[in-house]
Amino acid sequence: MNINAQLEPGRFYHIYNRGINGETIFKEEKNYQFFLSKYLIYISPVVETYSYYLLKNHFHLLIRIQEQNILNQFYSENFPLSNQSKSEGLHTADFVVSKQFARLFSSYTQSVNKSVTRTGSLIETPFKRIEVKSNAHLSKLLWYIHYNPQKHGFIKDFREYPHSSYQSHLLKKPTKLQREEVLNWFGGATYYQQFHLSQQTDLDIQDYLIEFD
Repeated sequence: MNINAQLEPGRFYHIYNRGINGETIFKEEKNYQFFLSKYLIYISPVVETYSYYLLKNHFHLLIRIQEQNILNQFYSENFPLSNQSKSEGLHTADFVVSKQFARLFSSYTQSVNKSVTRTGSLIETPFKRIEVKSNAHLSKLLWYIHYNPQKHGFIKDFREYPHSSYQSHLLKKPTKLQREEVLNWFGGATYYQQFHLSQQTDLDIQDYLIEFD
């Protein structure tokens, strides 16, 4: 299991990160939504997001890296000086997406540090990632991410956990999540809910799981 897999355009990844030494990332309730607002700014332009789950000291994501032409355009528009230098490797998916995650973590940390009178890093680097090479396992991994807060005993029913994408997939309001594609994996919203409530295990997706908590 390679938890530092190279990020490649068009491929799916399970992303995991946590606070340094297990420190709390989301120190106040408002921090969860603030993190997602920063995620929309820094990460959504370079990946497609299929599911997420935020717990107080770590988070999980299921994402797909944007195609190379989209990454190239984003890079040219957001890093014009670096683009002019034509340095090797700076247009790669791994560089662009990793750079954006670094910007997300830095921006979020600066804001949280200011609000709680704290200094120093808050979130580990580099973030952990595993490529999901089998499309057949995507729905199972999505279930695993949503089920995580119940698995860890933070809530009795994962469907009620407010900081995951489970309910967002069932709503009608606009979203940056790949809602339609996700529901199509299951054959619609009804089967999406039924799958999540069935007796699933993570035995067949062990190669795609990351846990340090």
